[in-house]
Amino acid sequence: MNRARYKLRRRRTSRLRLRVPVWFNGMRMSTMNDLITEGMKTAMRAKDSVALGAYRGLKAALQNARLTKGSVNAELSASEEQNVVRKQIKQREDAIALYAQAGRTDQVEKEQAEINVLAALLPSEMTEAEIQPILEAVITELGATSKKDMGRVMKEMQARTEGRAPGKLLSRLVGACLN
Repeated sequence: MNRARYKLRRRRTSRLRLRVPVWFNGMRMSTMNDLITEGMKTAMRAKDSVALGAYRGLKAALQNARLTKGSVNAELSASEEQNVVRKQIKQREDAIALYAQAGRTDQVEKEQAEINVLAALLPSEMTEAEIQPILEAVITELGATSKKDMGRVMKEMQARTEGRAPGKLLSRLVGACLN
């Protein structure tokens, strides 16, 4: 009698083991989660503690963003995930500035390596040549003529470039066109 229960229990757990990597709490894992998981595996195999730390920090930040959105199982859109990655990169850039002031070159190198790991998860940034035609179209559509219209133009440019253009570059280009 005990053997029958043991076999049944064993069979049930083996079915669950097959489903766990693909499904988590009944949901399909997002591509960003897949990238992070694969990156963590690769970093562990290579014994790269810097990359592993960057991936773990990003995973925690994504989890916090899901909790902020409503629950642990909340789905984040691709743009929300990219914003979390950008925020992590910004935090590390701020840390680099502080470490450089303190003369901690070892920490600066570590933070820069983490930025490189995180930047690989983002889509490539747009160049000035790619931004310029979009900017000209936005300025003509909105009828912007002076610096007073810069806020409206910036808002529309950020929406059209979908976060692929750095804010400082957009600001400089819009300011130059609206003079």
